[in-house]
Amino acid sequence: MRIGLITPEPGHPLLAATTALLAAEHEVRVLDPDTAGRVPGPLADLYLLKARTPRALALARGLEERGAPVLNSAEATALCQDRTAMAAHALRAGLPFAATRASGTLARLAAGPPLPGPVVVKSRHSRRHDVVARVDDDAQLRELAAAHPHEPVVVQDFTPNDGWDRKLWAIGDRIFAALRRSELSPEGRGPTLPLAPGDLPPGWAALVHRAGEVFALDVYGVDIVDRGDGTALIVDINAFPGIRGQAGAPETLAALALSRADGARTRPPAERAAPAPVRR
Repeated sequence: MRIGLITPEPGHPLLAATTALLAAEHEVRVLDPDTAGRVPGPLADLYLLKARTPRALALARGLEERGAPVLNSAEATALCQDRTAMAAHALRAGLPFAATRASGTLARLAAGPPLPGPVVVKSRHSRRHDVVARVDDDAQLRELAAAHPHEPVVVQDFTPNDGWDRKLWAIGDRIFAALRRSELSPEGRGPTLPLAPGDLPPGWAALVHRAGEVFALDVYGVDIVDRGDGTALIVDINAFPGIRGQAGAPETLAALALSRADGARTRPPAERAAPAPVRR
């Protein structure tokens, strides 16, 4: 089979290991969305969308329009880029997602009314090196705004927690997990520690799968904070995260890619260009 990678970084650890597994018996093609034009035929049996830039999304949409299956779809990936739309979609579906409100630019937020206690300020558009900061007072907000005055942001009320993020990732039906000290903690982001999925509080694994269904994602991450009694609060959802250092992740991704590619081959041509719809 032919598997395409839409990425500017084919050497990413997860992709490189997955490619090594697939290349033994299958053809793997890399498409750099920053340089790729129209992709000539024949198309790959499946494309893995490991990029979230406008060019990557446009490339993926073009491939879908030509009948190629893309995992995750361009629509699902784009929904996870806008934190306002993401939160609204999650809350409509009944997911325990942190209430999120758009606040214009950081400069506008800093010029507005005083903040109602500790809040978390995040870039509205999720991307690498975006803004994620806890702000306790107006002085901190003014300092943040001075550094990123034109950055569109959202605001979430700060939820007291133990200072550790639960990083949960899904590849198809399989869940991987880790503990990471939150970048919002006074000590700053710490190392990623192993966490066995079986050690998660009851219902958390099912919650991750539900998030995948709601957002029509096959490979995704769900960031959760524990509100103190094992109750989960989702603070972010990511399409096709790195999932670094998780034993079995490359093997699971390779198996999922081949399974989805094989399934796409057996569908009638008219159905091949229709990715799973995002639930509204």
